[in-house]
Amino acid sequence: MHVLSVSSLKGGVGKTTVALGLASAAFARGLRTLVVDLDPQCDASTGLGAFGVSTKNVADVLSSPRHAVVHDSIVASSWGKVQSGHIDVMLGSPKTLNFDHPNPTLRDLWRLEEALSLVEREYDLVLIDTPPSINGLTRTGWVASDRILLVSEPSIFSVVAADRALKAINELRKGLTPRLRALGVVINRVRQGSHEHEYRIGELQNLFQGEYLTILLDEKATIQQAQGAGRPIHTWPGDSAQQVAKIFDDVLDAALVSFQLVDETRTAKKEKRFARFSRVLRGKQIDKDLETGPAQN
Repeated sequence: MHVLSVSSLKGGVGKTTVALGLASAAFARGLRTLVVDLDPQCDASTGLGAFGVSTKNVADVLSSPRHAVVHDSIVASSWGKVQSGHIDVMLGSPKTLNFDHPNPTLRDLWRLEEALSLVEREYDLVLIDTPPSINGLTRTGWVASDRILLVSEPSIFSVVAADRALKAINELRKGLTPRLRALGVVINRVRQGSHEHEYRIGELQNLFQGEYLTILLDEKATIQQAQGAGRPIHTWPGDSAQQVAKIFDDVLDAALVSFQLVDETRTAKKEKRFARFSRVLRGKQIDKDLETGPAQN
């Protein structure tokens, strides 16, 4: 099982839209997919047609990441009524705001990782929709992730937010979870012919040069139409929907390739230091490991 967070440090850029587009691509491909809705606005749960159908949710999981709680918080998406496939949702809740501390403890940061360890064999891919901030919930999602896809708009404020996010990801990777990497950026709501957009796109492409993925997504009404109907974009009719679906297919392909890459830059010392926190453990023995983890080395 691989885990990808979809994040932005600025609200209103279409972060959940991108998360749902990736979920649609995974659903269409037949991947066993779990969407974790960490955003207190719960838009991913609503978009997947899974809101309010369970007594447990992700806030309960963060409070008590036990087997029964984790399974009770996960429900099937209504997308399965449109097309056969396997896509589930760990339901969001406004109560997750109680966990969005600016200075979360180490124990708090590992709770989602611990919870996902209990369903590792049930899914091929986990997509985490994080809040538009750098507080506890986003960091908790990142600690549980292998890769992070950032979402931005071609605006000065989004460029600044993307730069902050990259720096925060690198700091977290160096300090706590070395498997973590930024996958790249989706530049959303691009208006063709806008000089301002072209300039900001250039800034973002310069920021994400090198090994990072950079995807442009035009502003299209078809995305909102599909979401409003509770449908995955891959099942929406029309050439425009097919073009958008192809973009999300490409992003998913890039993520799957990135998951397979071996990090050859990690030293033997770091390997030993962080072995307890590797994907193999998936939260097992986490209480014991936290007592002697990286923070005390």
